[in-house]
Amino acid sequence: MELVTLLERIGEGPTAALFGLITGIIFGVAAQRSNFCLRAATVEFARGQLGGKVAVWLLTFSTAVVWVQTAQLLGLFRAADSRMMAVPGSWSGAVIGGLMFGVGMVLSRGCSGRLLVLASTGNLRSVVSGLIFAVVAQMSLKGILSPTRDRLAGLWVTPGGENVSILDMLRLPQWAGLVFGLGVAALALYLARRNRIGARVLVFASGVGFAVAVGWVLTWTLAQVSFDPIPVTSATFSGPSANTLMFFLDRNAVLEFDVGLVPGVVIGALIASLLAREFRWQAFDSVPVMRRSMIGAALMGFGAMLAGGCAIGAGVTGGSIFAGTAWLALFCMWIGAVTTDFLVDQRRPAGIAA
Repeated sequence: MELVTLLERIGEGPTAALFGLITGIIFGVAAQRSNFCLRAATVEFARGQLGGKVAVWLLTFSTAVVWVQTAQLLGLFRAADSRMMAVPGSWSGAVIGGLMFGVGMVLSRGCSGRLLVLASTGNLRSVVSGLIFAVVAQMSLKGILSPTRDRLAGLWVTPGGENVSILDMLRLPQWAGLVFGLGVAALALYLARRNRIGARVLVFASGVGFAVAVGWVLTWTLAQVSFDPIPVTSATFSGPSANTLMFFLDRNAVLEFDVGLVPGVVIGALIASLLAREFRWQAFDSVPVMRRSMIGAALMGFGAMLAGGCAIGAGVTGGSIFAGTAWLALFCMWIGAVTTDFLVDQRRPAGIAA
């Protein structure tokens, strides 16, 4: 009843943007305080370690799975209604885009979500890289790069006009997703204990996953009472970065969940960094570092749009609903990142800056 009243007062678009803002603030605070980053986890793994970064990523991922699958079992959310599952998925896009994104996030020293969080704490390197990511993502969505993206995505698509659920494909019951999430959470907690990760970090790492569940539940609930179609979605930073950029450039742009999400992350991360006294201005150390980061951001922008999501959108948000192409994209992101770290960073002569 309260949601219907809110819709009557401010409208469906502003309500969706408000839900995006709430999701983003939770994500921004939790990501800033936990230092959650897929790139850091993959680099740690590439160097033969299962340390704190891997533990934080696994805990975030598993928390998202547990919360989302629990919401489904309680009838608070239905993955089949999500935008990601309702449209054809691209296996070829997941492979090519995932590999490109993995390469890009190592070169730019952070995935798109991490860049946004760092930019909110005074990191000007991340501001530049994040803007490049958003521009290339928009070019890939509706600009000059969109025909290339469409051709690559169309090489191999899922059958039946919709994405594939891994649980359905394996003929597993719905509760199997929750059991899987709990198993990964147990592994994450074991690694956290072995690496002496504090309770505060674990709570905030769980908060990132919780933000994903919040986004799913809020947009699904809104879609049930909305007169106009409302996309059921959650945290991701490829499409939302592009849409937020265009919202401030196009006077005809409308409010939606994506437009609230990105500012929410900025607000959450900024507040968290100020309260922790971690806000400080930072810039590029050298021209090679800047060039490398810009190339990486461009690769991530195109790769994310081709893969159907970024490290958060495909890797955690899509993974939490067991979307087949999202899991494949995440796997390829790991491969691209691990390979790039081995070929580029681990083989760099001592004393040569990244």
